[in-house]
Amino acid sequence: MKQKEEKDPKEMRHGYTTGANATAATKAALLSLLEQTEIKKVEILLPMGETVTFQMESIQFTKNKAEASVIKDAGDDPDATHKAVINASVFLSNNPGIFLDGGVGVGRVTKPGLPVPVGQAAINPVPRKMITETAKAILEEYCVEKGIKVIISVPDGEEIAKKTLNARLGIIGGISILGTRGTVVPFSTSAYKASVAQAINVAVEAGCNHLFLTTGGRSEKYAMELYPDHPEEAFIEMGDFVGFAVKQCKVKKVQRITLVGMMGKFSKVAQGVMMVHSKSAPVDFNFLADVAKNSGVPFDLVDEIKEANTASQVGTLMYENGYNSFFSSLCRYASHECLQHIKSEMEIETIIMSMKNEVLGRESVICRSKSLE
Repeated sequence: MKQKEEKDPKEMRHGYTTGANATAATKAALLSLLEQTEIKKVEILLPMGETVTFQMESIQFTKNKAEASVIKDAGDDPDATHKAVINASVFLSNNPGIFLDGGVGVGRVTKPGLPVPVGQAAINPVPRKMITETAKAILEEYCVEKGIKVIISVPDGEEIAKKTLNARLGIIGGISILGTRGTVVPFSTSAYKASVAQAINVAVEAGCNHLFLTTGGRSEKYAMELYPDHPEEAFIEMGDFVGFAVKQCKVKKVQRITLVGMMGKFSKVAQGVMMVHSKSAPVDFNFLADVAKNSGVPFDLVDEIKEANTASQVGTLMYENGYNSFFSSLCRYASHECLQHIKSEMEIETIIMSMKNEVLGRESVICRSKSLE
């Protein structure tokens, strides 16, 4: 069977954000309402300055209301909202101005720390501006003196939201309407970083002063089992962005963080590598050998470490031979390197877990002075 070839990132197709789709649907609905005919194709200006065309899936209208639906295309990005139906309903109103809200499938904010105030629909500031400015320009062009009410809805939004972190962030009942550029960049690191920063902000606003940064879903679940008395908001999946996450904690003046993950990624952190994607930097086996030697590991095992193929292989070797001191040293190195990275007063604990959900090593490093600056 022929293996499927991976696309070059440069050849990957960009898509459009929920905010861009909601704006296009609003424009199509409003024009259909004012002209009393189906306007299925519209152009909008994205925040990045590009003008793009959207084709509506359906249009319905009466004299006082119109609704347009568009199917979101996320391009080659594995987005949870890819192929979602985005609806915009526009109503004529005797009240002046433009009233924007979320309907079915658009979440509502219940916790502080997000860019949208508590109680409002989870339509982020840039999409709000896009929708209202687009509608305002049309109303002025058609000399409409009445106001309008715009309701954005996503029929499957509540189900889609289960695949996101919305509930953890306090966004209940559906997805968020997002986008700062208007386009979706495949496998965007900036989008993931933004979600990490947002999660940290929500945790701090909720009063959490001890945050748990994990490299994945499995390590997050394990961290929750280790620290059952801490609120859900305190646990944040940072992925590969260790350096970014700890810097965000510094910005928010978090006093204590615990890093939880496995041998492979934290071996890199211990070396001072703060972006731990598999392709970011190789594991330095000579470094791991030095850690082992300084932890009292005999020379024959130290030599085996130098010849290892993966960090996990080294971890298994140390675990099976009972050298817990090796893991403690590695955790200490990782915590220290994170403190060096942020150059700030903080307590950083690192926990290295096994595939069997056991603590292999656990060490804290505390900086209460300016010695790192």
